[in-house]
Amino acid sequence: MEVEATEPQSVPNRGRLVAWTVLIGLIAAVNYAGRFSSSGSSTTRGADHELYSFSNFAGGTIVYAFWLGIALAICFDRFDLLAFRRPRSWSRALASALTVIVAIFAWEYVISFIPLPESPGKEQGITNVSWEPKHAAAFAANFVLFAGIAPFVEELTFRGAGQSLLRFLGRWPSIVLVGVAFGLAHGLVEALLVLVPFGIGLAWLRDRTESAVPGMFVHALFNGAALAFIVVR
Repeated sequence: MEVEATEPQSVPNRGRLVAWTVLIGLIAAVNYAGRFSSSGSSTTRGADHELYSFSNFAGGTIVYAFWLGIALAICFDRFDLLAFRRPRSWSRALASALTVIVAIFAWEYVISFIPLPESPGKEQGITNVSWEPKHAAAFAANFVLFAGIAPFVEELTFRGAGQSLLRFLGRWPSIVLVGVAFGLAHGLVEALLVLVPFGIGLAWLRDRTESAVPGMFVHALFNGAALAFIVVR
């Protein structure tokens, strides 16, 4: 799917932009409905945690497959919009990726001092879970889901299709809007303080490298680190 192409400077097809907006809106609506209908926060411990559930992996994989299918349909015959290509310079991509990583970790440190009803990490389910060796296979499967499948699909959807379709608004408006859309799509509240800047950072990385691939690695790193942090701290 690697395509060498210049960045689109106008809306290739307004129908694509409408379809992408509807997709993100529906994802956000479903996630917020789930967030506010939940009777409690995601603090389940031990073997009952979703990370130890094969059904969570299966369900998540199906959702992301459906999600990816729609994103590919939106970009049908214009797969260059996905920005799934090598960055122009791997050295520049690495330097830019390190900048994003340092900036986000620093921002998360700042956020940790803000008194909130529920911390962003807790709201996302990043809470202590006792390690259950007998459920290691299920944990490994969910690790692949959250640190592999999710970053791949989300980067193609947001920093790929979304950023390409919004580029006609200008460089920074598209970067900021993609970051906001990324945060809202998770259906969280307090976590927006982290998710939106993270989404903006990844969008900036995509803009700097003209590729969604470096963002996939950074996204995977953060998700993987969060999962590891859950069971080791």
